[in-house]
Amino acid sequence: MYIKKDEEIKKIIEGGKIIGSILEELSKMVKPGISALEIDIQAEKLIIKAGGKPAFKGYKSHPKDLPFPTTICASLNEEIVHGIATKQKILKEGDIFSIDIGMEWPVGKIQDTNNKKQKGYFTDTAVTVIVGNVPEKVKQLLNVTKNALEIGIEQCQAGNNISDIGKAIENYVKPFGYGIVRDLVGHGVGHAVHEEPRVPNFYDKEVESWRLEPGVVIAIEPMITLGGHEIKTAEDGWSISTADNSLSAHFEHTVIITENGPIVATRRPSEINN
Repeated sequence: MYIKKDEEIKKIIEGGKIIGSILEELSKMVKPGISALEIDIQAEKLIIKAGGKPAFKGYKSHPKDLPFPTTICASLNEEIVHGIATKQKILKEGDIFSIDIGMEWPVGKIQDTNNKKQKGYFTDTAVTVIVGNVPEKVKQLLNVTKNALEIGIEQCQAGNNISDIGKAIENYVKPFGYGIVRDLVGHGVGHAVHEEPRVPNFYDKEVESWRLEPGVVIAIEPMITLGGHEIKTAEDGWSISTADNSLSAHFEHTVIITENGPIVATRRPSEINN
């Protein structure tokens, strides 16, 4: 499970390219007056049109949980992750809005020899977008969080371990005085949307034993706040926000470890062209 085969890597790269392009298109929809539900409907249309399947819609953390109801996680301002895309969640000037999206690709075309089922492979990516104009301190929060993701990706070298990623992110973010969310972390990805290991955004000795080898696929996702690191869960059972209601930014990519350095499967077209 931890090490993906060459054919599996190929499909993850294919799916990552598609979902990266879809996320960029969704990001362009972000403007005052649009609802999260409108963006969610478009997200599902684009994934299905591409031949994929939404990874989050219907997802359960545990068998007794209510299934996640939407295609994207639509997290607004103090919401960190897992925000539900409702028609009541209407974006306004000065907001920041995180779109987190996952896809199974291709659907029903890969033979899983372990359980004899047809299945695809999963990628996961996220971006936080400014709605209209925001203060400079908010722009800096987004820039630092985005940079933290790239710093984590730089540590994805064969021979390093998972803890090197969190150590580098923490060392970069800490001087800014921001909160680094500790109860939510990145994760392995590929055969499922969430796999072992945990990928913290801070140094954690417990993950030093997870060695980065060619074929490892992980989702790195810094979640950084203007306040503290503590979190709270909404009554809907899914939406997670900062406990102090401070703003939170979130960026994520699916990253493949190779002998020649990391491959970021979910790069958006604008990132590649710049």
